[in-house]
Amino acid sequence: MDEVLERGHETETRDTDMKIVIIGGTGLIGSKVVAQLREQGQDAVAAAPNTGVDSITGEGLAEALEGAAVVVDVANSPSFEPAAVLDFFTTSTTNLLEAERAAGVEHHVALTIVGTNRPQDIPYFAGKVAQEKLIREAGVSFTLVHATQFFEFLGSIADISTEGTTVRLPGALMQPMAAEDVATAVARAAAGSPRGDIEIAGPEQLGLDEFVRRTLAFREDARTVERDDTATYYGAHVAERTLVPVEGAEIFPTTLQEWLPLNPPPAR
Repeated sequence: MDEVLERGHETETRDTDMKIVIIGGTGLIGSKVVAQLREQGQDAVAAAPNTGVDSITGEGLAEALEGAAVVVDVANSPSFEPAAVLDFFTTSTTNLLEAERAAGVEHHVALTIVGTNRPQDIPYFAGKVAQEKLIREAGVSFTLVHATQFFEFLGSIADISTEGTTVRLPGALMQPMAAEDVATAVARAAAGSPRGDIEIAGPEQLGLDEFVRRTLAFREDARTVERDDTATYYGAHVAERTLVPVEGAEIFPTTLQEWLPLNPPPAR
């Protein structure tokens, strides 16, 4: 894994101390991206509704993007309802791209998902597909970081798939990764030259049911995980390889076994 990470460090980088605006910069990934970029000497600005910047209404966007060389979009829809997700990503991205053109931003980086370019009927993915299309057609230099699922979401996947004391999940393969590693990839993309589409993933490939089973077992959760290939993932049926990266993806080192002891579940 060190070889892969070292290769990532060799990506062409720009000068330090350029202004990089992170939309969603106070969230799970965004706050980590801001911290990493600042450690590198970049002028990283966290932009979110709680800092006075709203990509949906446009409030504060022009001011936040003034003098920015790069915009990083890691904002997420507050709702998983299909229409709300689609509206969030299309509205937010349209507003961002318009503000970037006015500000002369050179590079747009967006965090998206592995699997959006494959046949699937996952409503959340439809919103990300629409976002990606807007970015590709905007005429701006871009990097789309396609990440696999995060370890941080395994608990919520279990919760939405629970009936009584049983968690039913398909055996579709996945290759999840730690949020810290996702942030590392996004920060590298922001500090480097535009790369188009890239995929990133964790080091282990197992069935969705097995990842959740190991997570609940480590946390001494009494629920039983059963493999059920008719079960859905966020309301949709997924093929065996929809959620895994293509050959050539950048692989990050953190395993689930390493991550679990450092990340207890949220208090209920």
